[in-house]
Formats: sequence, C-alpha cells, structure tokens
Amino acid sequence: MGLPDWYLTAGCLFQRVWNHLHGYPLANGILDYDLFYCDPADLSWEAENKVIERAADAFDNLGVEVQVRNQARVHVWFEDHFGIAIAPFASSKDAIRNFLATACCIGIRTNNGTIEVYSPFGTDDLFELIVCRNAYAAGPQSAFEKKTKRWTQLWPRLTVLPWDSPR
Repeated sequence: MGLPDWYLTAGCLFQRVWNHLHGYPLANGILDYDLFYCDPADLSWEAENKVIERAADAFDNLGVEVQVRNQARVHVWFEDHFGIAIAPFASSKDAIRNFLATACCIGIRTNNGTIEVYSPFGTDDLFELIVCRNAYAAGPQSAFEKKTKRWTQLWPRLTVLPWDSPR
C-alpha cells in the first residue's frame, strides 16, 4: 500500500503465538489484523479515512478485518477514549512500544524483501505465556484488565501478573 513507517502488529501476531502454544487453530480468537502506519504530515481524520477505505478495498478478499490506523494521530483521540492524555507517537515503533502488556509489543513488516520483526521488550514473555503490564505504556488499568479477562478465557495457560508488578 506504500504506507510510511508501517507494521502489522498486535493480536494477529501475539495471539497467533498463543494459539500455537495452546495447540489451537492459528486464527482462534483473533478479532482483527492491525496495520499501523505513521504519517505526521496530515493528522486529519479525512486523510486517515482515505487510507482506511483504500485498505478495505485492498484486503476485501482476505475474509478478515484489517484495521488500519495512523499512529501519528493517536494522541488526538486517546484522551477522549481512555481519559489519559499522551504525547504524539514519533513512529510506529513508538506506538508498538506503548501496548499495555510487554508480550503484545511486537510488529512485523517487510523491507526490500527482508522480514523485520520489532519487539522492544524481547519475546520471552510472549513465548512463556506471561502477560505483565508494560510500565512504559500510558494506558489505563481498566483496559489492561478488560483485555486480560478475555485473553485468559481464550488462552487459559496465560499467567497474568498483577497491574502493580510491571517488569
């Protein structure tokens, strides 16, 4: 799609690993496929929506929901949605580094035919089925608890560490 600073990220990656480790079908429990890009040149909803519509056409035949979002404009809506103001993300890596749990902080993309994986906190928690709060993230405890409640129902071997014990 020619998007600047893009990554495929979030649940479609870490939940696929959890599915494999649980012996489940790889798409089990995956709600959508998150495609991040970072374009600070135009922070308007209209610009982002054009990309969303283009992606909907491009991925229409996949049979899955692909959610495309400009990470450069997250700070515009984050406080209204979560009640916490955040600084603008400088890059898609910055956004990935801000996921609520360290095991979730992973992105993948291709660059000139090479696969790049970005995992700022490593992959130990991911492969050891440990979910702990990312102390670097600004998200609220309620969002962490809502996500982990769903996750432990779908992937019962997960170990969720308490909110106040980030790594």
